[in-house]
Amino acid sequence: MSLILPLEKPALNLRPLLWLLLPLLVLATLFFWPLSLIVEQALRGANGEIGLETFRQVVDSKRFVGALLNTLQIAFFATAGCLLLGSVMSLILVFIPFPGSELIGRVVDTFIALPTFLITVAFTFIYGSAGLLNGTLMSLFAFELPPVDFLYSMQGVILAEITVFTPLVMRPLMAALRQIDKSQLEAASILGAHPLRVIGQVIFPAALPALMAGGSLCLLLTTNEFGIVLFIGAKGVNTLPMMVYSKAILESDYTVACMIALINIVLSLGLFSLYRLAASRTGVRSQPC
Repeated sequence: MSLILPLEKPALNLRPLLWLLLPLLVLATLFFWPLSLIVEQALRGANGEIGLETFRQVVDSKRFVGALLNTLQIAFFATAGCLLLGSVMSLILVFIPFPGSELIGRVVDTFIALPTFLITVAFTFIYGSAGLLNGTLMSLFAFELPPVDFLYSMQGVILAEITVFTPLVMRPLMAALRQIDKSQLEAASILGAHPLRVIGQVIFPAALPALMAGGSLCLLLTTNEFGIVLFIGAKGVNTLPMMVYSKAILESDYTVACMIALINIVLSLGLFSLYRLAASRTGVRSQPC
């Protein structure tokens, strides 16, 4: 007579759930709870009821529309400048090495660690109304007014953001360019291909994932940049982050400030979604460089 023993059920291991609970608790405390408070404040109208009254008030405001257009204009032009300047500098540093190129690459990396306001202060010392450049030109040519006055405008903000965020394009791009097989470039040169054709048909396809990764990061950061616009003090240049600051700190209108902040969050997520869609259409995968 055979003896059949009942199978014991394995004990439920709760340790993985406990390890998962800790980061979820931190996220809920530091991110989701403050975000829920912002959403609640943004949707609560003057009568205390939840609705879209504040949203319609903000969207109908010419000041908000102008700030939104300024934000998008600065973000797109700054990102385009970062991609252009970062591509040129990366190609030179990787494929045209010269004495000191390694040092320049390391100096570029240090820009990532610098606070954004430090770059704007440096720009003010160089290009400001009483800066080094204007002081030199006024003393040499006896100008009554500073001849260089682009800094306190949208162009100054864009130039400062290009200076700050170009290293974010260069780091992944230089890593991708170093992985290109040099024999392909040599073969193209032997066959008489023009350098622009080599860049377009050999280098660009290999560098596309890095360009999209760096460009999307620059686009998100320039959309939400606050310190550069504030420290430069550009006349008539109002962006969404600046409008959130002015509404909350200067006007104490927290409901409108929360609604603008919520719109800014949705805008950032929308831009990131467009990047993911473009990446899937072009076959780009998010892989470390």
